[in-house]
Amino acid sequence: MGTIYQPPVGIDPPEFISGEPYETYNKRCEEFVGRVKEFCKTTSRCPEAGQEVDFPVGDGCARYIIHSLKPVKLIHLAVGDNWHYEYIHRLTAADLRKHIRNEEGLMKLFSRKTA
Repeated sequence: MGTIYQPPVGIDPPEFISGEPYETYNKRCEEFVGRVKEFCKTTSRCPEAGQEVDFPVGDGCARYIIHSLKPVKLIHLAVGDNWHYEYIHRLTAADLRKHIRNEEGLMKLFSRKTA
């Protein structure tokens, strides 16, 4: 059973500003995610610290960054539509490692260029 946290104090998710181009908001979101990943990598000894995991929800996905897997500690990324995965607190370290391997396998499969 995992614990879900908000980002640390001082690393605040960006707000969407009405009339702002989506690309600008998206860039600020990715900068925010990068700061959260760096925080996790520097404050945890877990090899998977800083790894992003996402789960499909509705018309988007719920995004989390791993802080540790023993015990399971994840940081929720409140970006985009701010989705939450309903069963995130039930995932174990083994579930998250399997999810990472599956995502890496899909990325490798679909990154190959065809002739």
